[in-house]
Amino acid sequence: MSISRRTLLASLSAVTVPHVWAQGAASFPNRPIKIVPFGTAGGPIDTLARIYGDKLQQRWGQPIVVEARPGASGIIAADYVAKAAPDGYTVMMTLPLTHVNNAILQPKLPYDPVKSFTPLSMLAVGGPMVVVRANAPLNTLKDLLEFAKKKGSLSYGTWGNGSSAHLFGELLAQQSGTSLVHAAYKSEAAAHNDLFGELLDFAWANPSTAKAQVQGGKMKVLGVAGTRRVSTMPQIATFSEQGFKGFDLDSWIGMYAPANLPLELQNTWVNALREITAMPDVQAKLISFGFEPLGNTPQQFMEVYKTDYPRVAELIKAAGV
Repeated sequence: MSISRRTLLASLSAVTVPHVWAQGAASFPNRPIKIVPFGTAGGPIDTLARIYGDKLQQRWGQPIVVEARPGASGIIAADYVAKAAPDGYTVMMTLPLTHVNNAILQPKLPYDPVKSFTPLSMLAVGGPMVVVRANAPLNTLKDLLEFAKKKGSLSYGTWGNGSSAHLFGELLAQQSGTSLVHAAYKSEAAAHNDLFGELLDFAWANPSTAKAQVQGGKMKVLGVAGTRRVSTMPQIATFSEQGFKGFDLDSWIGMYAPANLPLELQNTWVNALREITAMPDVQAKLISFGFEPLGNTPQQFMEVYKTDYPRVAELIKAAGV
């Protein structure tokens, strides 16, 4: 399902307020709730889902089950949530890949990124980092590209085809005139294992992973994509600061429920997520993961989505993916 910008915006403008199902909403929740995170168990989003799950369990007094359904660049997980009952008991914590990048890149998706979901809240924003082994004689993005020209070609790993890391990698290759060969993995950790095993020349990482590996003496960070430096590693310059344009697009962490979630349940979820995101310990955890806490409304979430979609489409075109 390839979606044009005009079709997407028309779909967004046609999204209506979910019908209020009074029956059962007042007693929500009265049984376990499932959060389906993007990526694999133990990954950054899975970890954050468990943090939010603990807070929700304390708030609502019901078990919160975090169930990873990895594979196919998040399509498996997104499709599972899209086809779940719109009763508030199944939600997804995800990255733009499932709802923006895949919609542009995949000719046929088993779900509609807008019509199949009820937006809840964009919890935080941030950007991925370019990383190399700690012993690599490289310190900047320009060092990396000069090395690529000398070697003839470099390989790099990401957490999926069409991910922001993949698009940024292709754009970097195009702008620099170097050969950078992409390898897609099911998880960030799998890519990093091959990086450390010298099967890859460089990789992309989320800031939390990068920081831990830097502290462990295994990794070095050369640059961060997005609009800002990461507060936990403020010494790392952005792509823009290093002279590379077009990389100032933030990633985000968002929560979705299936389409047609009753408005009362949507409000229950939104209020809980926004209050949890505002908690100092949760904000500290998001910041430690390299994200800026946000916790916006569904309407604000969709405004960011509408802004991001055409920019990602332009990035995909520029990167030649």
